[in-house]
Amino acid sequence: MKNDKSKAEMTTGCIRIDVGGKERLFDIDDPVLPDWVDKHKLTCGGYPYDEKMDKDEYEETVERLQIELVKLLAWMQATGERVMVVFEGRDAAGKGGTIDTLRQYMNRRTARNVALTKPTETERGQWYYQRYVAQFPTAGEFVTFDRSWYNRAGVEPVMGFCTPDQHARFLEETPQYEVAIVREGIRFFKFWLDLGQEMQLKRFHDRRHSPLTNWKFSDIDLAGLTKWAEYGTARDQMIETTHTDHAPWIVVRSNDKRRARIEVMRRILKSIPYARRDDAAIGKPDKKIVGMGLGFIRDN
Repeated sequence: MKNDKSKAEMTTGCIRIDVGGKERLFDIDDPVLPDWVDKHKLTCGGYPYDEKMDKDEYEETVERLQIELVKLLAWMQATGERVMVVFEGRDAAGKGGTIDTLRQYMNRRTARNVALTKPTETERGQWYYQRYVAQFPTAGEFVTFDRSWYNRAGVEPVMGFCTPDQHARFLEETPQYEVAIVREGIRFFKFWLDLGQEMQLKRFHDRRHSPLTNWKFSDIDLAGLTKWAEYGTARDQMIETTHTDHAPWIVVRSNDKRRARIEVMRRILKSIPYARRDDAAIGKPDKKIVGMGLGFIRDN
């Protein structure tokens, strides 16, 4: 008889990891979150707040922004404008939840999310960017990418899924690739959701022990827990190389998902001159949470 346990249930998850220069033993299978994670989960990585955003304030703010997003999409339909938003970040940074909140009340026929699985045999034989280009927006479409071509700048080189030459070529070619996107007239956004290490451990732990979301925790996630520094090096190289005037990296500190989601929506809405835009409803950016490029990450 087949063993029906999920991969997460079969994981042996006791590992040694470096956290802030100190070696720690972390057992993902222990249902009790370690005190050293729980104590620092929100403030890790230099996060500027020691409490999450108030729930009532969050819900009121999000509703105002979602109303504006509905107006934005109606304007896009009337004008044929195209918007494309790429979300990148470490595992558990909140990409999927941010996209869900962003698109919650938008017409799903014209506000489309792209979350591609690993390439097929045919796709592996194509130009690297080809399968992503096939998902670009047509007139009136708002398209989000839950991970993107930037897999080749993060998980692929760190986990050995591409060669060093492929990685180097990607970093060299991507700025020109993105010039073509912008020149085509697509309104293009790149968000890096920046996450502290203890918060990542906490979110992984939550997934591992949830009967609803344990499928999200994979062997790759477990292996990645020991590669925090390597992922950080790859992130820095990626942002330094591909942060350009035409396609800048917008960095959002994401230990608190509520503040992160709000700042993503604000940045998009403030950047597009759609009809009947209500700037008072959108509000002003929290400069402690959102900034630009590698300098903002290094300020942590």
